[in-house]
Amino acid sequence: MQTTWKGTISFGLVSIPVHLYSATQEHDVALHQVHAKDGARVRMKRYCEREEKEVPYAEIAKGYESPDGRTVTLSDADLADLPLPSKKVIDVLAFVDEGEIDPLMFSKAYYVGVADKAAAKPYALLRDALVESGQIAVTKIALRTRESPAVLRVHDGTLVLQTCIWPDEVRPATGIAPEENVTVRPQELKMARSLMDTLSEDFDLSQLHDDYQQALQQVITARLEGVEVPHEEEPGAAPDNVIDLMEALRSSLRQAKGGRAPAEGERAAEEAASEEAPARKPAPRKRAAAKKTAEAAEGTGAAKRTTTRKAATSAKSANSVRSTKSTKSAEPPKSGRAAKSAAPRKVS
Repeated sequence: MQTTWKGTISFGLVSIPVHLYSATQEHDVALHQVHAKDGARVRMKRYCEREEKEVPYAEIAKGYESPDGRTVTLSDADLADLPLPSKKVIDVLAFVDEGEIDPLMFSKAYYVGVADKAAAKPYALLRDALVESGQIAVTKIALRTRESPAVLRVHDGTLVLQTCIWPDEVRPATGIAPEENVTVRPQELKMARSLMDTLSEDFDLSQLHDDYQQALQQVITARLEGVEVPHEEEPGAAPDNVIDLMEALRSSLRQAKGGRAPAEGERAAEEAASEEAPARKPAPRKRAAAKKTAEAAEGTGAAKRTTTRKAATSAKSANSVRSTKSTKSAEPPKSGRAAKSAAPRKVS
């Protein structure tokens, strides 16, 4: 393994000569820039604008342009002679709990190895002290042209130095998360936890693989062999709005379990959610029944009022008839002359 950096860990008055080795490697498929018309390689040339000619890499230096347009040229020697105390020293500043460092700050990782046999004991001392305390060491280191904060921690019995970005380089997350108040019901949370537990069963991180690189290699192989490029069916569009969160969780849980029946705790969560769901929804049937009852009551009242009016009319008519009869029977008898004039005349 190629050495990336050589220096010393400064731990109080203890110095540990060490070497750094890259702990990770990426497995990208190497792609070059080519001319789409004929496939010929396209190369980037270093071109001097003032002399209007290509210059070799050995004549390339770094430069800084000031706001007023002036350019300062910095050579490799200028950068190598920077007055940095962390240039060749990993200075241990403090020991903190790992949870105090935001994972957003973590960057590239390096294995730390001893430079000679004399460094083995202080190396083991620092490693074992970190393991026993459960802490990590906060340090600073200058790598290439950049000084960075870093942490020392233990991985598989080996010290690992992981560079970090500076705290003020982490962007704030203000305004990204939902700002409105959202209420999560206990049943939904319990169902989500059940789904999390199901997805975590028998999970092995080492079994993950890069599907993109595999698909890209299949396309390259097909083009080399002159056969048809394989195509995958496009996945359906994901729903942009969850109408029934509980039903989505329940379906996800069944899918994660491969269609098998839910466990006792999951079934209890589903039943509790099902029991609460109707109580929270509007009840149109109840309103309709209430409306029908009101209409029936109103109809009954109207019928009663109609019957009452009819009874009152009948009673009034009967009273009127009785009153008329009483009036006639109460009239006095007519006189004899009047009775005679009222009688029909006989025709001779």
